[in-house]
Amino acid sequence: MEANISSKKQTPAKTSFDLFQFLYKYGTIITIFVLIAIFSWANPNFIQGNNIVNILRSISIVTIIAIGITISLTVDGFDLSVGSVASLSNAIVISMFVWFSQNTLVAIISAIAAALIVGILNSIMIVKMRIPDMLMTLATMFIIQGMALTYTKGATVSENMVMSDGTMAEGVISPFFAKIGQVPWIILIMVVVVVVVHIFLTYTKHGRYMYVIGGNKEAARLSGIPVNKYKVAAYLLSALFAAIGGIVLASRVMTAEINSGAPYLMDSVAAAFIGFSVLGAGKPNAFGTFVGAVLIGILANGLVMMSVPYYAMDIVKGTVLAFALAITYYKQK
Repeated sequence: MEANISSKKQTPAKTSFDLFQFLYKYGTIITIFVLIAIFSWANPNFIQGNNIVNILRSISIVTIIAIGITISLTVDGFDLSVGSVASLSNAIVISMFVWFSQNTLVAIISAIAAALIVGILNSIMIVKMRIPDMLMTLATMFIIQGMALTYTKGATVSENMVMSDGTMAEGVISPFFAKIGQVPWIILIMVVVVVVVHIFLTYTKHGRYMYVIGGNKEAARLSGIPVNKYKVAAYLLSALFAAIGGIVLASRVMTAEINSGAPYLMDSVAAAFIGFSVLGAGKPNAFGTFVGAVLIGILANGLVMMSVPYYAMDIVKGTVLAFALAITYYKQK
């Protein structure tokens, strides 16, 4: 009897394969490779180098803006105003060139300063007035959207445009600024943003503090972490990266169109939430956000090459976002 008991104790426990856990960790990456295989089979041009560069260029702005959302998510917040902030930054940076004949440095600083004012407004209302993050940033989204439209008088800002007094705009966009939105610089900016934020969130105490706040705000406060200061910092960083996204967008298209940043909101939110599950992170992270943006970029590019109507794109993106949210919140539960 004793021998039987000891032999049972020595028998190693069998580890069962958890399919859900495997898909949670690697599902996004597997999906990317499956989509690449399908789209390459449907159209061999999909896998060509030029098209890969085109995909990376197309996701650069989305990734930069999504990184800002990711930072707000780390402190259990959510910034819905990033699209409008990108539009405002886009309008200001182009207008500084076209309307006021300013140099590149002044134009970029002006756009970033305006975005940081929005970040300060968001953080004060959320931290001091205790307005829920989503509601406040939703209100800010409409306010900033209206301000951008008022600033540009509802017109597209571009070189040689007709001003309100009937004269032609004399300012020109700096050739140096124009290079920012071109390959390879636009891709390099995206990579630098992802790497820097990944290092910040993963390897610095400030990034770890943000994760602690997002996990349990009260426990973080009792541990001596200045919760309010980090929430303010998160919204300032979110506004900063939205501004960078808007500036890069301005350099890419060389104009400031009405609500130009609005279409990037949905893609950025989707990329940030898809990133939760990449490699089983279970939390907002810069690398996961980049992978989420890659997935969205591949979907959009592949569907275009397969001649899927543009109005069906949002159906696909919305489905991907809903699936990512379902997996994320089911796992958290």
